[in-house]
Amino acid sequence: MGKRTLIDRLAILADAAKYDASCASSGSAKRNSLSTNGIGSTEGMGICHAYAPDGRCISLLKILMTNFCIYDCKYCINRVSSNVERARFSVDEIVKLTLDFYKRNYIEGLFLSSGIIRSSNYTMDQMVEVARKLRVEHNFGGYIHLKSIPEADPALIEQAGLHADRLSINIELPREASLKSYAPEKSGAVIRSAMANVRHGIESRQPDRKERGKARPPRFIPGGQSTQMIVGADQSSDKDIMTTSASLYSGYKLRRVYYSAFSPIQDSSGDLPLIKPPLMREHRLYQADWLMRFYGFEKDEIFEARQDGMLDLDLDPKLAWALERRERFPVNVNRATREELLRVPGFGTKSVNRILAARRHTNLRLDHIARIVRSLKTCRDFIETVDWHPSRALDLVTLRDRFVPQPQQLQLL
Repeated sequence: MGKRTLIDRLAILADAAKYDASCASSGSAKRNSLSTNGIGSTEGMGICHAYAPDGRCISLLKILMTNFCIYDCKYCINRVSSNVERARFSVDEIVKLTLDFYKRNYIEGLFLSSGIIRSSNYTMDQMVEVARKLRVEHNFGGYIHLKSIPEADPALIEQAGLHADRLSINIELPREASLKSYAPEKSGAVIRSAMANVRHGIESRQPDRKERGKARPPRFIPGGQSTQMIVGADQSSDKDIMTTSASLYSGYKLRRVYYSAFSPIQDSSGDLPLIKPPLMREHRLYQADWLMRFYGFEKDEIFEARQDGMLDLDLDPKLAWALERRERFPVNVNRATREELLRVPGFGTKSVNRILAARRHTNLRLDHIARIVRSLKTCRDFIETVDWHPSRALDLVTLRDRFVPQPQQLQLL
């Protein structure tokens, strides 16, 4: 077989990277290279996002440096025992691809991950070199997201943080027992230790404003760190997953936890499921994640009525919680606190802000709420206004049926 062309390798390594969901580029600092005679900017058009039908971000050049790997993680298509076509980029090839794609306005930045070749330190060193060349030699001002290898020397991860906008260290599976079974070369303790080092790196560069005066703090991954968990590869429940997420957010100040539904892979272990979990499960996990981060919910509240530890696939978690806690409703939108309003189904954070602002000037009626929220159908049975009360709707046994999607007849053609 002849030597593969750059295009051939790009096809292989871009396809291999599609299993990584943690490619969002939000959270970066504003930066423009016009003043440095370089190229790239996170301002203006900024880092745009486009999503493929499966929800993957495609606005970044999202590739692996190589899909060779010395590890044998059962859930990974690039594991050493996998019978997939292998390819590898050199450092200079990735740099050139990034610059060429950026100049053609195909991308707004780079998302770079890799299999483990030779050793964790060698692989991490190669990835850091890509970021260094882009930033230092080419004054690249675009977005860079590097996937960090937890087993690598902390000094290398430190160097990566100086050049990248975001680092991510994948926790992979929510339970340590699952990680030992499916990825014996990896350790949850090592992964968390690497996350702790990154957190320390961020916090150590954020001195008190009074101490540093007008001096700008040293730049270190302004987009923070993130991680990814695979959903449905093992027997972990949604509650297990959210328990791990809660500990990661509180313990390591992660900016995001991404949930990636397991995709069946060829020649996979018999321990893995043959079909992928419902995509709705991934969606419900993101909704539960947002309830914890922005709506003041505790993890145990979300699952208090779910004995099996699984989220309801038919209803969003906040609506499901409200149906189980009807004694807390209706909420009077003219007198309720912000915390109480955030728990009303159909009220988002922006809706609540607009309600709080509007009620300073008038007593809100139902038609006011209709103009603020996206859908009155979701919230009207849970609120009270000067001209509306849900009466006995909250006592109805069949209230849940109003919100559950109606079954549809499958079509043959």
